[in-house]
Amino acid sequence: MLSALSTPKPPFTQAVRNALQGVNNSIVEADLLFLEAWEMHPSPQLGATLRAGQIRRANPGLVAAIDAELKARSSFPTVARVQPNNPDR
Repeated sequence: MLSALSTPKPPFTQAVRNALQGVNNSIVEADLLFLEAWEMHPSPQLGATLRAGQIRRANPGLVAAIDAELKARSSFPTVARVQPNNPDR
């Protein structure tokens, strides 16, 4: 039986994809994916904040690249959803 945990999810940013190329260490991979997730949705939990802080200090260039990419994505205008015509009106 397949579960959501057994399906690997690719990184969401090109910066992390690039950083993971050639990485053959599951701990490093987990740290970088955690960092990306934390940058996207910071957690108020102390343990997560401390872990993210350590990884951020070790990878300032990657943090800057992730932040820049996420800011660039958020600056795109959102498209309003078009509601279908309701023939009953």
